[in-house]
Amino acid sequence: MEKPQRGYWCECWTEDLTDGAQPVLRASFDAYSAPQADRWVAVALRTISPALDPEASEEAWIWLYEGRIQTRRALLRAKPCTVSVTHASTRITWTIRPVLFLPLAHRQGIELPACAYDFKPHTKHKTD
Repeated sequence: MEKPQRGYWCECWTEDLTDGAQPVLRASFDAYSAPQADRWVAVALRTISPALDPEASEEAWIWLYEGRIQTRRALLRAKPCTVSVTHASTRITWTIRPVLFLPLAHRQGIELPACAYDFKPHTKHKTD
């Protein structure tokens, strides 16, 4: 049996700031190093920055040039990190958390076992 492996669980969430709805999980990624984790966010920000409004684009590039170094340092100290930009009424948030990956039975390379698709992530529910 394989041993658990240290890594980072990365997620991308969007939230409509005008309707009060719960954030929506858009993507997730399992990274096995701090550079791989912050690179996932960096690639996403570089990809979407041309479509962002000027303020959000500036937020993105500030993180790419200055905040990314701080994020990498925090990840190397096993601290969770969050990167957010707000475009119009939508907040896009990337989270990176240090985790311990447990080996999955029947996993072949990057392919997940069929049972992995039976489970859906739960979102946090607001209480009134």
